[in-house]
Order: sequence, then structure tokens, then C-alpha cells
Amino acid sequence: MDEMEEELKCPVCGSFFREPIILPCSHNICLACARNILVQTPDAESPQSSRASGSGVSEYDYLDLDKMSLYSETDSGYGSYGGFVSAPTTPCQKSPNGVRVFPPSMPPPPQAQHHLLPHTGVLPPVPRNSCLTCPQCHRSLTLDDRGLRGFPKNRVLEGVVDRYQQSKAAALKCQLCEKNPREATVMCEQCDVFYCDPCRLRCHPPRGPLAKHRLVPPAQGRISRRASPRKISTCTEHELENLSMYCVQCKTPVCYQCLEDGKHSTHEVKALGAMWKLHKGQLSQVLNVLSDRATEAKEFLVQLRNMVQHIQENGVEFEACLVAQCDALIEALNRRKAQLLSRVTKEHEHKLSVVRDQISHCTVKLRQTTGLMEYCLEVIKENDPSGFLQISDALIRRVHMTENQWGKGSLTPRMSSDFDLTLDSGPLLQTIHQLDFVQMKVPAAPILQLEECCTQSNSATLSWKQPPLSTIAVDGYILELDDGNGGQFREVYVGTETICTVDGLHFNSNYRSRVKAFNSSGVGQYSKILVMQTSEIAWFTFDSASAHPDIILSNDNLTVTCNSYDDRVIMGNTGFSRGVHYWEMTIDRYDNHPDPAFGIARSDVMKDVMLGKDDKAWAITDGGLGKGATVGVLLDFSRGILLFLINDEQQGPVAFNTLEGTYYPAISLNRNVQVTLHSGLPIPDFYTPGESEPAGSVC
Repeated sequence: MDEMEEELKCPVCGSFFREPIILPCSHNICLACARNILVQTPDAESPQSSRASGSGVSEYDYLDLDKMSLYSETDSGYGSYGGFVSAPTTPCQKSPNGVRVFPPSMPPPPQAQHHLLPHTGVLPPVPRNSCLTCPQCHRSLTLDDRGLRGFPKNRVLEGVVDRYQQSKAAALKCQLCEKNPREATVMCEQCDVFYCDPCRLRCHPPRGPLAKHRLVPPAQGRISRRASPRKISTCTEHELENLSMYCVQCKTPVCYQCLEDGKHSTHEVKALGAMWKLHKGQLSQVLNVLSDRATEAKEFLVQLRNMVQHIQENGVEFEACLVAQCDALIEALNRRKAQLLSRVTKEHEHKLSVVRDQISHCTVKLRQTTGLMEYCLEVIKENDPSGFLQISDALIRRVHMTENQWGKGSLTPRMSSDFDLTLDSGPLLQTIHQLDFVQMKVPAAPILQLEECCTQSNSATLSWKQPPLSTIAVDGYILELDDGNGGQFREVYVGTETICTVDGLHFNSNYRSRVKAFNSSGVGQYSKILVMQTSEIAWFTFDSASAHPDIILSNDNLTVTCNSYDDRVIMGNTGFSRGVHYWEMTIDRYDNHPDPAFGIARSDVMKDVMLGKDDKAWAITDGGLGKGATVGVLLDFSRGILLFLINDEQQGPVAFNTLEGTYYPAISLNRNVQVTLHSGLPIPDFYTPGESEPAGSVC
């Protein structure tokens, strides 16, 4: 019941309703709160609002109340525009549920602190041109001469509040404390109000008429409230009359005097008790519907809470997977980094080795060259011509040889100091920047829409959809059916559509069907298997699309004739390859012995010769046929045989017993014959089908 508590609180004071009244907008408000938010309007500016008993909507906006100067007189709670009363302005306050409340700006006189006028026991008069605005929908009403008495009291709500408060085990609180109500110490049986000591001294002094009121302990007052008899509602128009009827047009209880001289005299009325029971029943019905919605909402909340748990679990798992993937990328990058650093180290060591070898070689040569130069300089210093000439030629050759050794390229570095390696990191950086989440999951299993799946004759229509909460992209679907006899599944459709009709199925067969979705990541799971049964009886007509041009069809392609003297072939629009099938053809016209042929044919039979003249058809011809005769054809694939009947009598032995493939009902005729087809017939009583086919059924 805790959820109901907000329904039992006044939108102005935020406390439980006390003496609630019903506004024309169907909202409720405490009687005292209604007096507190009354606004007096000038005659010239009185809004064109409905009276307390009316239903019109005023342009007077409750939101403009905060621009007014309001005050309270003798605890009446009404306010007026600033300028009409020379009272200091008082800012508005807000109730616990956010609705504006206008407190009195000046203390009320002691003699008017109670809502009842002294010595009278009635409400003080409401000022003229008072306006009341609903604090919930902001609908404004101008009160009539009856004032707040014009609004009916909501005794049902008052009773619910009373029962709710009685169900609470908490101590009774004072009903007059504005903030943080204190525990009640007494209850006035006449005022029906719980008081704490300060509020009792201030609002219920033991003098004057109040001295005769009986004050009892709060617990005793609660018991007396429970034991008090149910109050009888009286008419707001005629206060001495009880409400006994219900006006259907105005949707409100009325008294008998309202029906005699009031505005309800011409309205349709019903007994109050009957309408009470009727509306209780209607409320119970809509409550049942609302209860179902509440149950669905609870289940939905359970689903959402489970989703929260799954999201948390999946989030942790996905984060761990993402961290692992990124760590793997970082590890791969570190390995590649080590490989590249190794290459740089090798290049570095190679360059150093080459340069050091060149330095060592050049140092040796330079030492030899310097020694030769010093030796030659010492030789030049000698003054012995003959001795000089003995070695000069050899020295000159050595100097030339040494100088040639310092020839072109010997003083050029063999290795550049620059590293001719450039790391091409641009594509990798671009790839890292483009690193994002892609569709990594295959689609979920589709859901077959049973309400749209159906069979008709030997065709099956299937419809499916993705799960409602699935966000995985789908590129297409694969529909599979078995052979109708419990065999292997085979693909019958691949595409993007979500509905498919499969034609040419076997009659009286149970086909298992399933569908799966696929995308770039792979193929998803299969849907649940749906078993669909084709028609037990093979209904078919003549096929106008494959008929010879000379063929004439009528009667919805059930009656056929020809405009040529030559024989022309026409087949049925349904082929058979399994089961037992029986159909008949009635001869409507038979002139000049035309010799029609009745039987079966393959799809590629010749259409301009008599049926049975080629190896694509098998037929019966009988010159004894006449008008009104009936030719029956029985095709049994379980035994592989073909039988013919004329006027319910079998004609000759079995035609053959090695029948295989797909065959169509067929007939050849000329202009002298007219035949009507009868399909979907039961198997003749004399014939017993094979064990693989049930007796008495047509496939």
C-alpha cells in the first residue's frame, strides 16, 4: 500500500487529504487548502470561467499567481490583487510536491482561527468574485454564491485516507502542524481533528463555544473514528436532500428535487445503487486490464534487471577481451621493434667496422708515406753526387708508386655516416587510427512468424524476422525444407527477403522448414523447425498457360473444348510425383465419334497430336464413350501404377507398374467434344492403396 500514499496526499499541502472536495476537472483538494488558494478578482477583470458546478475553462492562469500580492483574512485563505488591499506582499512557498502555496501575510484574529464561524458551525462566506485554480491542471473556476459548498465532497477518498492511516502503526500526528508534525496528544470529537499541545492552545482554546467540545486521547479518537457511522452524501444544490439518483448526461449523483425543478429535470437518470454497481463493475474490468499491464511491467522490469546483470558481465568480458587484443597488438609491435632495432644495430656495427678498417689501412699507408718522405729529405741533404745518383732513380720510382697509392678513391670514405633506413610507419599509424569495432558476430537465429506462415494446396508460405533486440547486421537468409517424408533438408531460397512461397510440393505431406541468417562474419544458428502440412486433396484445373492455342477453356478452367478438327492436348496445372491421386472427367458433348484420349503426360508432351502417340504420355481411348459418360483416372505412385475407369468400372488391367517421375493430368480432344474436370475426389472403394499411403485419402 505504500505505492498508494501519493494518491492520498493533497497537491497543495502535501499532507493526507482532509475533507477533500472534487473540482470539475476531477482533481481533489483539501477544503482548507482550497480556501487558502482562493483569489479575489475585480469585477471588470473577472475571468470568464465556469462556476463551481460548471465545466468551462478560464484563461486565468494559475502560474500568474506568483505575480500577485496575497494575504489571508480570518483564516479564510483567500487572496486579492495587490492594490485592492493595502497589505504587505508575501512571497509564495511550495508544498512538498512542488505546488505553490500562498501563506497568510498577516496573523488571523483569534476569534477566527477556526474554520467555523463562532456560534454558527458553518463556513465563513467566500468573498465575492473569488477564483479557484486547480493546482494540478491549472484550470480556473470562478465560484458562485455557494462558494466552496458548490464542490461535492469526496467521501470515498476521505474513507480511503482514513483506512490507510488506520493501517499504519505509527503514532498519530498533529494535523495542524505546518512543518514536522508533532505527536498528537488529544482529539476533538466534534472537530474530528488531532491536536498537539501547542496547536490545541492556539487553535482550540477551552473557551466560548469550543469549551463544550469533548477532547479525548488520540487512541480513543481513532477508535471512535472507526466506529462512526457512514456519512450520507447530500446534494450540493439542495443541502437537505440526500443523493438518490444518477444523471447519465451530467455523470453526477442528484437528488429527487434536482429532477423536479433543477437543470437535470430533462436528463436521463438511473437509480444510484444500480449505477454504483455498474461503475464498480466497469472499474473492476479496467483494473483487470491494468493489472495485466502491471504484471507485464513487472516481468519487463525483471527482464531489464537481468539485462543489467548480463550487460555488466558482458561488459567485463568484452573489456578483458579488448585489453587482451590491445596487449597482443602491443606485444607484436614490441617484437617488431626488437627486430628493427636489431637491423639498425647490425647496420651500425657494419658501418663502424668498415670505417675502422679504412682508418687502420690509411694509418699504415700514411706512416709508410711519412717515413719515405723523411728518408728522401735526408737523401737530398747528401753532398755526394755519385752516391745520390746511385739511389735517386729507385727513390723517384718509390715516390711515384707511393703517390699512386693515394690516387683517386683512396681518400674517399668507403661508408656514409648516414643510415639509409627509413621506417615506414605511416600505414601502421593510419591503421591504428582506424582501429575500431567491427561486426564480429554472426546473426542470431531468426524467428518464424507463425501467424503469417500457411499452406495452400501444394504450396507453403513462410515468414520470419530477426529477434527484436538484435542489432547485428544481416546480409541475407537461407530457407531450407526437407522432402516432406522426413528426409534431408535442402535449400529452397537464398536472399534478403523475409517471406517466401515454395510451390510444387507434394500433397498430403508434412514438410519441416527452418531458416538461418548470414553476414560477412558467417552463418548464424537455425530457427526453430516448423512443420507444415500440405493439402490432403489435390485440387487443380486445366492449365491455360501450357495449352495449345486451339484449346478453349471456360467454367474457371474446369471445362474444355477445341476449335480444331485435329486433336489438341491440354494438361492440368498441378504435377504429381508421389502419393495416390484420383480425378474424373465428364463428357458434356460428344459428336461424330471424336475419340478423345484421357490419361497423364510429362511436361514436354506434344500438344498437337492425340495423347499417347509419343513416349511422353499414357492414355485411354474408347470408341464406346458418349455424352454423359465419366472417365476416371487413378494414379498411384506408391505402387507405380495407372488405372482407368469408365462410369465407375475398371477398364482393362493395370496400365503399367513402373511409373516414375512427375506427371500431369492430360486430355486430347477436338471440336466435337467438350469435357468438364472434377478434381479432389476420394479414391474409389474397390482400390486399396499401398502400405506407404493411407487408405481413403488423396495426396
